[in-house]
Formats: sequence, C-alpha cells, structure tokens
Amino acid sequence: MPTYVHEMDAVSFPPDFLWGVSTSAFQIEGAWDRDGKGLSVWDVFSRRRGAVIDGTTAEQAADHYNRWHSDLDLVRDLGCSAYRFSISWPRVLPKGYGKLNQPGLDLYDRIVDRLCSLGIEPMVTLYHWDLPQALEEVGGWSSRSILGPFTEYVAAVARRLGDRVTRWVTINETLSVVGAGYLAGVHAPGVRNPVRAARALHNLLLAHGVAVRTLRELAPGGKIGIANAFTPIYPMRLEDTRVAHWMSHSLNRLCMDPIMFGHYPVGLSSLLRLLNRSIRPGDFETMSVPVDFVGVNHYSRFIAQRRLFPYFGFRLMRPAHESSLFTDLDWEVYPDGFYDILTWISRTYDNPPIIITENGAAFADPHSDTLVRDDNRVHYLKGYLTALRRAMDGGAQVQGYFVWSLLDNFEWAYGLSKRFGLYYVDYPTQRRVPKKSALWFRELCRTGRFSV
Repeated sequence: MPTYVHEMDAVSFPPDFLWGVSTSAFQIEGAWDRDGKGLSVWDVFSRRRGAVIDGTTAEQAADHYNRWHSDLDLVRDLGCSAYRFSISWPRVLPKGYGKLNQPGLDLYDRIVDRLCSLGIEPMVTLYHWDLPQALEEVGGWSSRSILGPFTEYVAAVARRLGDRVTRWVTINETLSVVGAGYLAGVHAPGVRNPVRAARALHNLLLAHGVAVRTLRELAPGGKIGIANAFTPIYPMRLEDTRVAHWMSHSLNRLCMDPIMFGHYPVGLSSLLRLLNRSIRPGDFETMSVPVDFVGVNHYSRFIAQRRLFPYFGFRLMRPAHESSLFTDLDWEVYPDGFYDILTWISRTYDNPPIIITENGAAFADPHSDTLVRDDNRVHYLKGYLTALRRAMDGGAQVQGYFVWSLLDNFEWAYGLSKRFGLYYVDYPTQRRVPKKSALWFRELCRTGRFSV
C-alpha cells in the first residue's frame, strides 16, 4: 500500500478520501414541539431536576430547524464531500409508529435535496438516541416489541430518502444508549436496571440487523454501517492486564462481535447470563447481516486498574500525567490510542472498510465576534489525523473522516456547557462564528493534506 505520509513534515490522504462533519437531530434542531413532532425521551429527561449539569434543555439548542439552509452553506464552505446528520424518529412518527408526520419528513427531504444540489453526499443516521417517549412508556428498547415500530420508521425514511442517500448509519453508539441510559441512568431514559439494560442491548443489535435488511430492500443503492464507540483500554500496571482485556471485550467487542461474527464475545460470563435470557432462534442471523462499513466514534482512552470495590473489582479512569493535554471533558488527548484502536479493529475483524463517523474535542472556546482561536482543537485534530494516517499506512481500510461536530450543540447531560463545534454558536443570538479549526479543516478538505 503506498504511503501518503511525506518527509517534509506533511500528512496527505488519497484524493477519493471522504471528508465530512457530523451532527445529530436532538443536539442541534431545537423546535421540540413544532409542526407535529412528538416528545422524545430526551425532551422528558432533560427537564428532570439535576439531569443536565447546567440546567439547560434542547428546546432551542442551535435552532437548526429554522437555520438548516444556512447551516448547510457552512458545510459547503468547509469543502466537505459528505455530511452526516440524524433523523428525529418522533419528528417523523410522533408516537413512534402509526400516522406519519409529513412536515417532519419534509424537513429531511429538503435537507437531502439541498445537500445533493451542493454536491455533498448525505450520510443519514437513523437512530441517534431520541427515542419517542410514547415507546419508552411501553418498555422502550428493553421490550422486544420495539422492533415493529423501528422497522416501520426505517421503512418510512427509506422510501422517502433512499433514492438520494448514499450512506446509512443504523444505530449510533449502541453501548452508550444502554450503559448511560438503562444501566447508569445518567442519560435518557434515566433507568438503572441491569436486566432492562441487557434486554435493551440485545434489542438494539436486532434493530440494527432489521434496519440493514429493510434498507437493502427499499434503498438498495446506499452503503450501510453502524457507528460504535471504540476506546482502547490500557492496564495501569502489569497486574492490571487481565482486567484491561476484560474491559476491552465489554466496551469494544460486545456490540461488534454479534454483527461481525454472529455471537457475543466469550469471556463475559456474568454479562452473557443476562443477555442469554433474550436470545431467540435466528437472532444472531439477523444481527450479522453483512454491512458495508464500520463506523468508528473515538475520542480518548481509558486506563484500567484492578482493585476492590463493593460491587466491581476494577475501575476505569483517565490518566493524570502532567504532560498530557486534556479536553474540557477531562478526556486525555492521546493520538496513539487512535492508531491502536484502528489497528485493533482491522486485526480483529478481518480488515473491514472503516469510516470515522465521530472524532473531535470539547474545549472552553472564548467568545469572539469574528474568529474563535481554538488552537487546542487544531492541535487535537492534527494529532489524531496523523495517527489515522499511520493506521492507513499499516493497512487499515479507512475511507473517510467526520469531525464531531459542525456546530456547538446540546451535549446531552452536559447541556450547552461543552463546545465541540468547528463553528461557535452564540446561543442568545444564534449567531455562528467560525473557529480557527474550521479554517484549518477547510484547507484540509480542499487539499487533502496538512503540515504537522
């Protein structure tokens, strides 16, 4: 494989490499009750006292519902070849099933049309965490009955958009939905129940497989994948190697092995006992319908330490090296972890096509009326893209890279307090201000190379 890392302190990428930015509906749209939209679990959860750290909601967020046309102009100005966005399930089907909400579908139809007119490939995420509240009230993802409504939703979107959408992501971060939403209770729907969490995990993986089959039938021209979070786990000490390996299985293999191999990973006996209660004949055949790419969301790394806790014999933590740079979420900037996890995916799953569906950093960006100077974010992107290029030179089939995110947005349980965007959003005025990282990324999209 030819190398694209050159000797003059520059990194370059193939001319057909896909460059893009990512967003999700709930985090940017606002308009939570406009034009027939139903409630989502996040509409309800974010209003609970203490659920969101800064006390904000996404009722307005980045007001993308009213500003989508000019926001897509920002994508064009960046020179992106693709744009990843999600569909709000309750905006399309307010109760999760039944009567379609045409104004909701019309919004996404116009967005896709506009992207096509700009020469930008639409990548649609079908589920990015905003489950219709009406479905949660009858069990949500922990009820197998959700597969019917989800199939109905996917079919409705595929029939309307499938003639133009080039790439589909079925589910965003299965394990995040389960771990934060149904086990720890820190994300919507705010449940703390290991049995419900295990059922939710199994049903989300089934939903992925059902979505793949539905899209193959109704939108045969698009490429399909799933976006999972991947995080390398390193042992703190030699004696922590075993627990680091176990945690890597839990975080990195649990939602991938069923898709790629047709079974849950071995070595997770206590967890598998819970999951086995949900398995029915044919489930793994549904989960493992072949995909066209693996979507990789990656931000940082974890360190594992074996120790005695009342309930767990380990802990995961961020390293506390004085020389390390940390983001506003206290996530370590560690590009070598990106290289390690990409080579691990390639080695473990027979070198599948990979698209980086999310990578980026939150920093406390200063307000500016003209240009936000976010040098830390530029430093982050340079480091991670250099590591990405190294992985490609080692044989990883990475086909594209999407920055998280186009805009500052509602960052789930952190509310509006954390900023990931290439464009600063002044929430009181909804004015978009470019950051230095936006100008840097624009040049990368234009040339396919950058200086390190």
